[in-house]
Amino acid sequence: MLTLNSKQVRFLRSASHDLNPVVMIGNNGLTETVLKEIDRSLTAHELIKIKVAGDERELRVQLYEEICEQLGAAQVQHIGKQLVIYRPAKEPKIVLPKN
Repeated sequence: MLTLNSKQVRFLRSASHDLNPVVMIGNNGLTETVLKEIDRSLTAHELIKIKVAGDERELRVQLYEEICEQLGAAQVQHIGKQLVIYRPAKEPKIVLPKN
């Protein structure tokens, strides 16, 4: 899993403010198809929002950790039912602050 410092997290949070969710995790949970779509979205956009159906906070936290672990991404923000995830592309479009 990718780790970010607090300045980078703040930068990405502000950059994600106007984003709409590009992937929704429904009642079937984190299927292979959903994981592939998240991977494609991260490759294309680097910073994405994911909307998770359901009211169980613990399940959302578990999904968040599992997605980041499997895709080598970083957790940026978890607010309500929305997860914000970042993974740099091979040729990064988003330039993160150093410190």
